[in-house]
Amino acid sequence: MRKIVLSIFLVLFFFLGVNAQNIVKGIVSDSDSENPLQSVLVSIVNTNLSQETGSDGVFIIKNIPNGSYIVEIKLVGYETQNFPVELSGETVDLGTILFYKDIAEDQDLSLITITDDELNDDASAADNIAGLLQATRDIYLRTAAFEFSSSFFRIKGLDSGNGKVLINGIEMNKLYDGRAQWSNWGGLNDVLRNQEFSNGLSPSNYTFGGVLGSTNIDTRASGQRAGTRISYSSSNRSYVHRVMATHSTGTLEGGWSMTFSGSRRAGLEGFNEGTSYNAYSLFASIEKQIGENHSINFTSIFTPNRRGKSSPNTQEVFDLKGIAYNDYWGYLNGRKTNSRIKEVEEPILMLNHYWDITDNTNLQTNVAYQYGKIGNSRLDFNGGANPSPTYYQYLPSFYERNGDLVGAYEARNRFENDGQLDWNRIIDANVTNASNGIDNAYVLYEDRSDDKQLTVNSILNAELTNNIILNAKLEYRRLRSNNFAEVIDLLGGTGYLDINPFADTEQKQQNNLLEPNRVVGEGDMFRYNFLLNSDVIGAFTQAQFKYNKVDFYTAFNVSRTTHQREGLYQNGRFENNSLGLSKKLDFTNFGVKGGLTYKITGRHLLDVNAAYVTQAPTIRNSFSNSRENNNVVDDLQSEKIFSSDFSYIVRSPIITSRLTAYYTNIKDATEISFYFADGVGGDNTAFVQEVLSGIEKDHIGLELGIEAQVTPTIKLKGAASIGQFTYANNPDLYLTSDVADNGGFDSDFRSKDYVSLLKNYKLASGPQNAYSVGFEYRDPDYWWFGATANFFSNIYVDVAPLNRSANFYEDADGLPFSDYDTELARELLQQEKFDDYMVVNLIGGKSWKIGDKFISVFATVNNLLNTEYKSGGFEQGRNANFRQLRDDKALDNPVFGNRYWYGRGTTYFLNINLRF
Repeated sequence: MRKIVLSIFLVLFFFLGVNAQNIVKGIVSDSDSENPLQSVLVSIVNTNLSQETGSDGVFIIKNIPNGSYIVEIKLVGYETQNFPVELSGETVDLGTILFYKDIAEDQDLSLITITDDELNDDASAADNIAGLLQATRDIYLRTAAFEFSSSFFRIKGLDSGNGKVLINGIEMNKLYDGRAQWSNWGGLNDVLRNQEFSNGLSPSNYTFGGVLGSTNIDTRASGQRAGTRISYSSSNRSYVHRVMATHSTGTLEGGWSMTFSGSRRAGLEGFNEGTSYNAYSLFASIEKQIGENHSINFTSIFTPNRRGKSSPNTQEVFDLKGIAYNDYWGYLNGRKTNSRIKEVEEPILMLNHYWDITDNTNLQTNVAYQYGKIGNSRLDFNGGANPSPTYYQYLPSFYERNGDLVGAYEARNRFENDGQLDWNRIIDANVTNASNGIDNAYVLYEDRSDDKQLTVNSILNAELTNNIILNAKLEYRRLRSNNFAEVIDLLGGTGYLDINPFADTEQKQQNNLLEPNRVVGEGDMFRYNFLLNSDVIGAFTQAQFKYNKVDFYTAFNVSRTTHQREGLYQNGRFENNSLGLSKKLDFTNFGVKGGLTYKITGRHLLDVNAAYVTQAPTIRNSFSNSRENNNVVDDLQSEKIFSSDFSYIVRSPIITSRLTAYYTNIKDATEISFYFADGVGGDNTAFVQEVLSGIEKDHIGLELGIEAQVTPTIKLKGAASIGQFTYANNPDLYLTSDVADNGGFDSDFRSKDYVSLLKNYKLASGPQNAYSVGFEYRDPDYWWFGATANFFSNIYVDVAPLNRSANFYEDADGLPFSDYDTELARELLQQEKFDDYMVVNLIGGKSWKIGDKFISVFATVNNLLNTEYKSGGFEQGRNANFRQLRDDKALDNPVFGNRYWYGRGTTYFLNINLRF
């Protein structure tokens, strides 16, 4: 009996010992308030064990096998913390863990990155992609967002259309050009913090995603942090002042939750001259819990904004006026008035239904409707001289080219002493015309897009077992877009004649044969008027598998896309091909991707992903000249994208890092450009639409991010991006125009076919190499400070494809120019590479607790040393052949030299907020 009892005690002691060794517990509290934090996710890395803290902030994780582990603790809005533990026979109590706010929360990404005032679609395809990165905690992606992006840096050298942005599971990328319009929800930082980011090809629960990943922004009222937050910001980048207020009720009795937010951003001028800024932002989210399993949430977003654009300029202009110069403005009634304003008013309405079918299965059904307008203003002058102060005939280089040194000296003095748009001269010309019974010489108008878009989808997420998760989605998107020009201001005149004076007959001059020689006034449509219709239906399914040593996934999507144009004007140059419906374009596309993560240990992981995707061309790249006719791009194809990446990840208590090698190949891309060219088909001149098709591009490179917590208060960090982004083939090229010419165009206003020799030219995707080193000091007394030095190299100008075609060396007879020099041509066509440069940025902040209120101050200084650098640029297409380019580049200041953007000088951003 003693042996039996002793054996029972030994077995009980063994099990008690096992239980004693496999418990990890602790309490998570806010570092500011020291109050417990609820819904903090605590995970044992390299296992399936995890738990969320309750209202008391407590977590207790049991049944952990013996061994060495990392306990990962994370919550949106706070810095993730990792704790190494050794489980060998006793309970590990981590005690009270103070969770620090993530300083990235207070960084206003719309200020730190490129802003819309620099994004001029007339001149460049530069755009802002860094907004996708704000939800991630990856050091490399944070560096790309907050340090690299102000230099036109693009992740992997890719356009922003390769990343998907969703709000409540609804895709916000525009069907017109594939890019997200971030100003549709700008100024609402407080309520957009709940985000789920999927980097690159990694799986998302909401979408198949793009090569750059996806961000889903969750605006559910019940998920917002309860309380009130009021903040004020000041800056000299885009806007000068911002005031923001947000209130969230949390979950009330009866299952109601409500969140309201509003902000005002304004400034007469940012860093660039004359770039006015005027924006309001309003947000409301109301949620009702219906029983235990259903919830309905309504979200409305309205962010009307007006922004003054800034101009890209030649080096001659920058040398005379400085890097902040902007030629779009002039004084009117004593105030700087910009002629080019981008105005966006596109309200978003969403209704979302959340159904928890079981504890492990949920279905989300969404309906969204977005409508409103995007307008871009500019001057038209069919009866006057070009009003731009940088028009080539007004600059010193034009006089120098013609040997008039006195004229060059006088032009220089005029430009240096003024050099701005002369509103008074424009108005005087119109008033004089009106007094003589003549129509306006000038008019201020805007190019308008009035869109109506409906989106309906359902998203299923099911945890089939402890190891298998299934995601699926069905979606329908419908766009109806009215595009037209509208008169804003007659500028002192009485009416404006709606014609194109450059056409050679009266009939061809008519923009609308249905109403010839029409005189328009303020609020009237003119020039062009057409509809764009697009419908997309798609499905997506994904399976994720999670095991102790290996996680892997596979995903598939399929879609059908249709585009069609409907002309509402009968254009005189295209009388048989402008009014009515175009050919209906129809594309069926698919995508497949998969990936695997192998956990060598809990601290060392290998990750590999690959995808093959086809995607329909955007509406923008489907019609060669949608403003005037129904012509579809010849042999239009869906893009084919292959992408792969391989990463080695280290996650230790001291060092966290990721090294990634990637390769992306894009085939059958199409690009359409618009410009005025001299030397088409020999010596002809025309405004042309350049269609470049069958483009292939290679993007290959390495990404490295590393941070080390060297002491409890000091963190060192570094990042590097080493890439090579090139054209991989010689694409096809042809031109269209609205002026028929025997030398350059046939009777259908189309040039002959060319091949553009672009292979191995570098893509103009910002710095192809970028490096950052820095540190961050976080004091226990709730203040922090950091600094980074950022280095950029391998930056190239965007080349002109027509100059790399046979048009460059062929005379009107189709034979090479008699004076063509091959060596000189090679020199003329050498792609410009910008100088390398370094930028130093500072960041810091402090927070206080006063009673039950919290006050924090946050500030950044970018480009501390006021480094002057070119961040992007493009070759003008004006000099379209060898003779034109040779004669122009022979000058010290070419008349049609490359146009550039310069980075901003020293800028600051200051934010003060009160939370209670």
